[in-house]
Amino acid sequence: MSTLTPTPAGTAPGAGGRGPVLGGRTGILALTLVHARIILVETFRIPAALIGSLVFPGLSLLFFVVPQRTVADNPEFATQAVIALSVFALMSNSLFSFGLNISANREQPWDPYLRTLPVPGISRVLGQICSTGLMGLVSILPVIAIGALFTAAEASALGILAGIVALGISALPFMFIGISIGYSMSSKAAIAVVQIVMFGLAFAGGLFLPPYLFADWLDTLSKFLPSRQAREFVIWAVQGGELEPWVWVGILVWTAATFALALLLFRRDEGRRYH
Repeated sequence: MSTLTPTPAGTAPGAGGRGPVLGGRTGILALTLVHARIILVETFRIPAALIGSLVFPGLSLLFFVVPQRTVADNPEFATQAVIALSVFALMSNSLFSFGLNISANREQPWDPYLRTLPVPGISRVLGQICSTGLMGLVSILPVIAIGALFTAAEASALGILAGIVALGISALPFMFIGISIGYSMSSKAAIAVVQIVMFGLAFAGGLFLPPYLFADWLDTLSKFLPSRQAREFVIWAVQGGELEPWVWVGILVWTAATFALALLLFRRDEGRRYH
């Protein structure tokens, strides 16, 4: 004759006490890693989706900087060119990953289902950030390799480490801009808007042409853009020198403003679809 073992109050039968609690830190971390892994697997299943973020920045350096030996043979100019295109690589990866993925997922029936699960929403957001950050780091490797092989760009190990940290900080506004695009429009519209925003910020922010070639009005205007601020911030981290206030103040303002906008659009989207 079998007997039933009573389960503690609040515990489902068969669920031991060793599993991670979904709302706890361990559960959130585990779910974040799961989301990040799945996003990376989905991305690598379509190799063509990686071309833009992995190949284009490196080709830009190879075709537009390396042939200009006046720039390529000057350590200071070459290093700044590598930094500018590294910022572009991270910016384009952030805009495309967040803007296009979120807008496409919103149109799929799987996304509303995920929101009904008893899983903290922060784990999905952190998973997206982790996967995008990893892809961003991978996207700058071709730029660094081409710069090291074919130009006079140089930086110390400490400078490279500081530059990576600065890239991560300055990428936050681009991530939040991508999230805002993803939650505010359809996938077809997001493709066009992401490209316009990306190339507009790149050209006006001094990522393709150095700011000293700008007209006075464009140089003044570009100082208000997150791409120009990111460029100057990473250059300061790698090469040293004076960090002007408009750089770090601008990054803080853009980060706060775009975060608030992304949060507002996320809540609006959630309210429209689930209330």
